Amino acid sequence: QVQLVESGGGLVQPGGSLRLSCAASGFTLDDYTIGWFRQAPGKNREGVLCISSRDNNTYYAPSVKGRFTISRDNAENTLYLQMNSLKPEDTAVYYCSAGSRYYSGNVYCRSPSVLYNYRGQGAQVTVSS
Repeated sequence: QVQLVESGGGLVQPGGSLRLSCAASGFTLDDYTIGWFRQAPGKNREGVLCISSRDNNTYYAPSVKGRFTISRDNAENTLYLQMNSLKPEDTAVYYCSAGSRYYSGNVYCRSPSVLYNYRGQGAQVTVSS
């Protein structure tokens, strides 16, 4: 069964850190363009961090650059999003995704179209004191 399963969301105080995990099954993450998106209530979907297949071309949304990092554990077939120095405006549902075609990180994250084939169920991240 092909699926992405996320974990690691929760409530954190401003300035804190969280790490989201996204475990893939039924396909190999390393062969896919992958990324993290988020959506806050009343706002459009935002591509946060995306990394292409083949050449690891990476896009960071300006709002998270310097604070968030993406990594991939090929042995575990798992994707991670490390979030540091969290702010209240980072509050959103975060979900991981994987697309079978090659896209640059910038295109995958910023396209108004849905470019992924698979998406996780979403993890709530709330940043509040």
